[in-house]
Amino acid sequence: METSHNDPRAPLRLNMDIVRPLLVQFLRDETRAAGFSRLVLGVSGGVDSAVAAALAAEAVGKENVLGILMPYRTSNPQSEIDAGLVLNATGICSERVDISSMVDAYCEDQGVTDQLRRGNVMARMRMIVLYDRSVREKALVVGTSNKTEILLGYGTQHGDLASALNPLGDLYKTQVWQLAEALGLPRSVIDKKPSADLWEGQTDEGEFGFTYADADALLYQMIDERRSDLELDRLGFANDLVHKVRGMIRKNQFKRRPPLIAKVSYRTVNVDFRYVRDWGV
Repeated sequence: METSHNDPRAPLRLNMDIVRPLLVQFLRDETRAAGFSRLVLGVSGGVDSAVAAALAAEAVGKENVLGILMPYRTSNPQSEIDAGLVLNATGICSERVDISSMVDAYCEDQGVTDQLRRGNVMARMRMIVLYDRSVREKALVVGTSNKTEILLGYGTQHGDLASALNPLGDLYKTQVWQLAEALGLPRSVIDKKPSADLWEGQTDEGEFGFTYADADALLYQMIDERRSDLELDRLGFANDLVHKVRGMIRKNQFKRRPPLIAKVSYRTVNVDFRYVRDWGV
């Protein structure tokens, strides 16, 4: 990773000669280590899933990757068009599962009308489909959440945040765009406004109240460089943005952790019993 020491807002440049093969090898090695040879992921028409699909195809072969389109009845038609472009560009196998009946049945039965709750239901229904197909295909689920989303808590537990392997989780959103360029993915996918497409007109940056470019510049200095608020102020970051972002990181810590287990014994899963050396003991 390269960044400008003179301009903290400069894009965080990736060294593609290092990052691309590293991520491909990560997917290949970890898939094999788990005893699998196939991968499955949702293809939304967005840049994150497009990059994940391309990396997966390089890692295990396009014939061993299943990309699933999972539209809802109010989804933007352009999303499915863009998803089709991604499938064509990567050559992976594909399937379409309309989640409308699944979502509507639950929401109507439970009287769910709130947009946030409905969005969470959609995200979790999509993960039901992916994990069901993972069993049928004997495949691992590939995650598509990037570092910006994970830090800010912009995702649904057991929904889009769920996966077995995530090649993008240590890349900021602006870096995912760089990787998409290097992979030669469709221009319309790279240039479109990021959106979870959960309701009409919804965009990521509209919900944040700030841009990914501003968020990533701040997050790099705040998280990777461990700058204090005073240092961030001296670097030119607005105090209200710093406080908002820091608050989002803190309140969403629970989304970044595995389930907390109350410790009763000497060896507790994910506390004392979590390392490779423990296997077989």
